[in-house]
Amino acid sequence: MWKNDLLAGQRVLVTAGAAGIGLEISRAFAEAGARVMVCDVAQASLDALAAALPGASGRLADVSDALQVQALFKAVDNELGGLDILVNNAGVAGPTGAVETLDLADWQRTLDVNITGAFLCTRLAVPRLRQSAREGRQAAIVNLSSAAGHLGMPGRSAYSASKWAVIGFTKSLALELGADGIRVNAILPGAVDGPRIRDVIAAKAQARGLPLEDVTRSYTHQAALGRMATARDIANMAVFAASPLAGHVTGQELAVDGLTQALS
Repeated sequence: MWKNDLLAGQRVLVTAGAAGIGLEISRAFAEAGARVMVCDVAQASLDALAAALPGASGRLADVSDALQVQALFKAVDNELGGLDILVNNAGVAGPTGAVETLDLADWQRTLDVNITGAFLCTRLAVPRLRQSAREGRQAAIVNLSSAAGHLGMPGRSAYSASKWAVIGFTKSLALELGADGIRVNAILPGAVDGPRIRDVIAAKAQARGLPLEDVTRSYTHQAALGRMATARDIANMAVFAASPLAGHVTGQELAVDGLTQALS
């Protein structure tokens, strides 16, 4: 658990922050003393947020929809009075299969959420973050990419392409916004244990005609540490990247993958 004064009073927006990795990120920021707002596309997850994280507020929003993002940032202004930290966590796993079998709609949806969603949120966040930096507060963007965005991954071209784009977006923004005192970093998780990776493993096993246990084992052992990451591993890196502890860190690919050299 983080010291509850590390980010005391900082205003944080976590996209897709009501379930899974996003919920753990939201919880970690709250533990560090931040005021947290989350958005999510699942009303059931938002309904459960009050019990899981009583201090956070939630809004229903699809980050790939420009009008919904505009409404979200109006809520940020009304409830938080500004923004210090944006965590672009929203993402979809996308299709699994050989590139010639992929449906255009599935490809487009993956890009719409994973990179266009980050763009739509970031372009509205930046003026607010500039004001935050002028006031001497932390001003940071944390983007969720993936080891697949650095290494590539067979059968996962849509997801990998979208996460490569997040890395390029991050590095460009770090150069663009550095003079304003806004830091921008990307987290590159490896395989993170949870429902999403289990669905990907099942789809890959089916596509390749392999036993589910064998594919699961390959994911477990592709990291030097011999295990998948946990959601808390990712959340801890997000808090670090947004905090004064990383005050001179920007434009970086922050791998949380247990040293994964290749994805298969």
